[in-house]
Amino acid sequence: MSSLLRAAPAPVVACALTLVGLVAWTVTGAAGSPADVHVTRARVLLPSNPDATAAFFDLRNTGGADDELLCVTTPLTDRAMLSRRVVRRGAGSMRMVSSARIAAHGTLRMSAEELDVMLRPAPRRLRAGDRVPFVLHFRESGRVRVAAVAVRPGTAADRAASPRMPGT
Repeated sequence: MSSLLRAAPAPVVACALTLVGLVAWTVTGAAGSPADVHVTRARVLLPSNPDATAAFFDLRNTGGADDELLCVTTPLTDRAMLSRRVVRRGAGSMRMVSSARIAAHGTLRMSAEELDVMLRPAPRRLRAGDRVPFVLHFRESGRVRVAAVAVRPGTAADRAASPRMPGT
């Protein structure tokens, strides 16, 4: 019995030190925080042809963990696909991608030169200034609803910020 009493303090002290260390790690912020993605500058280009157009979003992850944009949906069209511009031997082409990573404390700015959301077929009856609902689906942050502004490519409105939709 006496050997059991002498052996008991070691595991209790080890557990107490571990608990103190974990509490200190969490309180100082070293443990990080979950991903938290915010969407700004949501815009959809007025289509120049009936086959396709594109939408763009700025994604800011204020959390301490990476996140991933998995897909985008909108009632505007049947297919909204993430696409990335690829240049090979001086020629550019579009390649569909399954997701896009947003680093912890990082920003992903979509553009025609990098990553966008291709909309096929292009929406009909869209006018400059119209607000179009989109839902961005993230691995960690869940669904984020935004209203994208319909803009003419290259105009000042193309650079305007747009707010989240009510209720998000």
